[in-house]
Amino acid sequence: MLIGEIIRVALGALRANKLRSLLTMLGIVIGVAAVIAVVALGTGAQTAVKDRISSLGTTLLTVMPGQQRGMGITFDQSMKLTMDDAKALDDQSRAPSLTAVQPEMNSRLQVQYQSLNTNTSIVGTTANYLEVRKYELAAGRMFSRAEDDGRQRVAVLGPTVIEALGINSPEAIIGEPVRIRGIQFTVVGVLKSKGQATPFGNPDDQVLVPITTGRFRLFGSDRLRSVSVLAASEDKIPDAMADIQRVLRREHRLTQSKPDDFMIRSQADFLNTLGETTQVFTYLLSGIAAVSLLVGGIGIMNIMLVSVTERTREIGIRKALGATKANILLQFLIEAVVLCLLGGLIGALVGSGGATAMSAFFQWNTIISPLAIVAAFVFSAVVGVLFGVWPARRAASLDPIVALRYE
Repeated sequence: MLIGEIIRVALGALRANKLRSLLTMLGIVIGVAAVIAVVALGTGAQTAVKDRISSLGTTLLTVMPGQQRGMGITFDQSMKLTMDDAKALDDQSRAPSLTAVQPEMNSRLQVQYQSLNTNTSIVGTTANYLEVRKYELAAGRMFSRAEDDGRQRVAVLGPTVIEALGINSPEAIIGEPVRIRGIQFTVVGVLKSKGQATPFGNPDDQVLVPITTGRFRLFGSDRLRSVSVLAASEDKIPDAMADIQRVLRREHRLTQSKPDDFMIRSQADFLNTLGETTQVFTYLLSGIAAVSLLVGGIGIMNIMLVSVTERTREIGIRKALGATKANILLQFLIEAVVLCLLGGLIGALVGSGGATAMSAFFQWNTIISPLAIVAAFVFSAVVGVLFGVWPARRAASLDPIVALRYE
């Protein structure tokens, strides 16, 4: 039999049992669609994290209390950062490689405007917050250093906060009073949107207040959540980290034998850690989704075995007319591979459509990977070959005389 004729016979057998063929492909369709959608979601999450961290600047360093121990963080009550630490780092004579220092303390508190209220993150910080964290204003201004020193009750709101308070325009809230923890503050500015929320927080859902005001009027503590610092350049990051370590060890009176009670993290550290985390979850979910491909392959093998039994007499007739073992083997193998590839094509379309729908309706970052589509197709073909070989060999090994007698 010619190859073209073998292919026509194989496709004809599939067309003769359309419903069975579609049901057989279902496992492959679901598996391929799930793999493509999960990889698109994972890749989109990695890109979103990378863009978010990169938008903060490549020379930003973050100092936090605690010790890095293996995969976790250890800290106790003695491990803390205070305003005195921030002032020491801001001393150019002690840390000449640092160009800006921005301490930060925060707590989730109630914000009230007229009859509406929302629970949001209140961030006590310094006047250079916009410069260090790469934020911009949509309206108004940032509070000044003089207002910070004078403990003035002024606030800069994030765009998510003004939406929750029923404000349609950033300009409409400028100069208006809001209450934070029952204390009246005057709104002097509104931040531009930094980007959509991620599992790691929403940068638009916050209220900035002068750190001195927050310390004495809202938080009642001098403990800092973190200190953000800027190095002069990427080349100066090692020098900046060395200056931070030297100054803080002296401030905390740590002897040479004691480890640091603080951590210094660069943007590259955050990027690598979060990137590795999302990548692990992507691989895990892709592996789970790939199981359905194996289940689909087993389903194809089962149906092909049934098909061999049903078509035993047909196989005997073909062999009697001169078909070789290789011809019969190839015919049934083509049927299995066509089922898998067709299922892979439908699955790729469904998976790509699902990823696009998640982006459109749920505002999730999804990036459809051509590599994932190619890999799904290749895997589909491999599944078709692996699970089609046994039924095909069984058909090819039938004795033509016994097959002709089969009823």
